[in-house]
Amino acid sequence: MKAVLLKQAGGPENLYIDNIDKPTIKDNEVLVATKAISLNPADVKPKYVDDMLNMLYGKERPIILGWDIAGTVTEVGAAVINFKEGDKVFGMVNFPGVGNAYAEFVAAPAAHLAKMPNNVSFEEAAATTLAALTALQILKGNINKGDKVLIQAGSGGVGHFAIQIAKNYGAYVITTASAKNKDFVLSIGADEAIDYHTQNFEDILTEIDFVLDTQGGNVLLNSVKVVKENGHVFTTTGTDFPEEAKEIAKANKVNLSGMLVKSDSNDMNILKDMLESGAIKPNIYKTFAFEAMADAHIEVEKGRTVGKVIVTI
Repeated sequence: MKAVLLKQAGGPENLYIDNIDKPTIKDNEVLVATKAISLNPADVKPKYVDDMLNMLYGKERPIILGWDIAGTVTEVGAAVINFKEGDKVFGMVNFPGVGNAYAEFVAAPAAHLAKMPNNVSFEEAAATTLAALTALQILKGNINKGDKVLIQAGSGGVGHFAIQIAKNYGAYVITTASAKNKDFVLSIGADEAIDYHTQNFEDILTEIDFVLDTQGGNVLLNSVKVVKENGHVFTTTGTDFPEEAKEIAKANKVNLSGMLVKSDSNDMNILKDMLESGAIKPNIYKTFAFEAMADAHIEVEKGRTVGKVIVTI
């Protein structure tokens, strides 16, 4: 089968296509013929640094990047009961861990997948994986109907799903976005959009119940300042919080947490239901052919995507 490989740390020019053996599956896995792959900053950024690659993938080279796939089941492990050959499936494979997603075939634990709803394409399904799971796992059980929720960077991969999911849960949704993306974020459910180029959200907002932060740094610090007592700030940037942020959170009795998304078929099935009902809809910013994976990486690295970048096979 064809796979996109990375032999050593470096830029997109280090990605190359080669023929390798098709993976064999374990009893709890299915073999998926990949039709679409979703790219994330988590795919793109670590490839530059050996230590990051070693942490995520181990020291063996070459490696296959990626976690987000949609495709068709071609083989089913002996212990798998919820999928059969021919099923269309989607999911985030083995995160955190090695997903080997940039390939024509992927061995995926059945516990990481869901069946695709009939009303979405492979591209849309692949898009609704890591970013959507991150938003869901942060928001689910943590916000209530009527809460004032601030979503940072609402036009991004995580952000545009978070707006829709928070709105589906009945929240009043405020987001930060550039002026050119204001209409987009309002169209997917945001009640207010703050232009981060010309406005400081910390000068405008108070008494926020919940913040979902994807930026870290000063954005995280200022997010803590606008949350009311016993409110919550959740960030996707880890748990190494700035000391000032921790001090303000403690003084203002604000909960400050970090979260790393995890593969989970139960949550994938929640996303499936949301896709099926129309509660969420991924925005596909650009689509690239498998042979143009390097170009897809370059696009993600620009940091200006509205929604998701997809690669098709």
